Amino acid sequence: MTEGDAAKAEAASDDFASRPALTSRITGSLARRMIAIAALWISLLLIGGGFALDRVLTGAITRNFDSNLEYVLIAMIRSSEIGPDGEVRMIEPLGDQRFLEPYSGLYWQISGGGQEPYPSRSLWERRLDTSDKHDDRQLHTYDSRQFPDEELRVLERDVVLPGSKVNWRFQIAQSREALDLQIRAVRATLIPSLALLGLGLIVLAGLQTFYGLWPLRHIRRAIAAMRGGENRRIIAPLPLEVQPMVDELNALLAHNEKQAEEARLHAGNLAHALKTPLTVLLTSATGSTSDLAEIVRREAAAMRRQVDHHLARARAVGRRGAAQARANVFASVDSVSRAVAALYPDVRLDAAGDRNVVARVERQDLDELVGNLLDNAAKYGGGSVFVTVQRDGNMAEILIEDDGAGISPTDRDRIFDRGVRLDSNKPGTGLGLAIVRDVAEIYGGSVALEESEDLGGALVRLRLPAG
Repeated sequence: MTEGDAAKAEAASDDFASRPALTSRITGSLARRMIAIAALWISLLLIGGGFALDRVLTGAITRNFDSNLEYVLIAMIRSSEIGPDGEVRMIEPLGDQRFLEPYSGLYWQISGGGQEPYPSRSLWERRLDTSDKHDDRQLHTYDSRQFPDEELRVLERDVVLPGSKVNWRFQIAQSREALDLQIRAVRATLIPSLALLGLGLIVLAGLQTFYGLWPLRHIRRAIAAMRGGENRRIIAPLPLEVQPMVDELNALLAHNEKQAEEARLHAGNLAHALKTPLTVLLTSATGSTSDLAEIVRREAAAMRRQVDHHLARARAVGRRGAAQARANVFASVDSVSRAVAALYPDVRLDAAGDRNVVARVERQDLDELVGNLLDNAAKYGGGSVFVTVQRDGNMAEILIEDDGAGISPTDRDRIFDRGVRLDSNKPGTGLGLAIVRDVAEIYGGSVALEESEDLGGALVRLRLPAG
């Protein structure tokens, strides 16, 4: 490398290092989102519940207040009668002394027959309003502001006393001050209690969120430790809900490590395969060899075969991550068979089996696998090739049989090595079966050589994951 190239590389490295790190867009805090939802829901429930509880307690206090007034009203009706002059009168006074004290806040009044109302002394010069717009034969309860300085709770009822045809209206009124004091006392206790309860529940939701999300902080620290080289996997014990995600992350890390190792091995194999041809070319170029052109053509062809082999592996490794890759096996066999039949017109090619079998591989890689195997069977067989497509459990099987001389058991393993050829009289590179084995293993499959029972030659069993 020249000094200019080194300077350019250093400048490019500095420019890359100065770029900001690419991070995914943050959409907010998960903890704050959970706490906000919990706080909103708790607030709605407490407000609704507090309103309902306030209505219940206020209603209970008011009913108790009205019950006491109703008891006095019944006692007043029971102790009333019609006098000789036709006016209503009380047989015995009511026992509460407040009826005798002016403006005491507790009043009664009897009216009817067009006569002046008969009031309690506590009313003094004031009178309770009466209205003929409603029928009070049943108990009528309402709030009244007829006195400017005093809001009243009024109970009234129309009664026809014995010996009279007049409809008398009996009224009991009491100041709402005592009732309002009780209601305010209840609300003074209820509102702070519910507010404190809401605050406690929100704090509890915050603590629950904080400790519930704590395992995610463990994962973050574990990932930071892996990036720093301290660990290779997340091995800390985690809750049941988080452990599957961590298992998938560990599996992804293992997958990436495997791909990186394959890439290193692939680069090393390619470098080793190209080293010998390059050495031959360099030696021939520096010497006085007369057949330099032939040597260059031969060694360049060898290097091209090696590059094609490693490119096939690289394509298969890159496509293996595509989980959606699917290919119909019989369609691939049928397509490749027509191409091989055109190259070997004297060879008979037949195929049978399940036409619906699908393999989890890319169609281009499947065609290359089947093409290499059919090419070998047609080239080294006796003229007949038969292909069977079937499914075995979760694997798709492709059986390729020929009527050739077959392969001895001792050669069945080493024939998959790169460059190994059993018949050097026919053209070839010795890389076809090596490519088949490597690509099949990359996809999680396998390839094996056996003996054909029907045709007597070789049988190749190619197994790939079924879709």
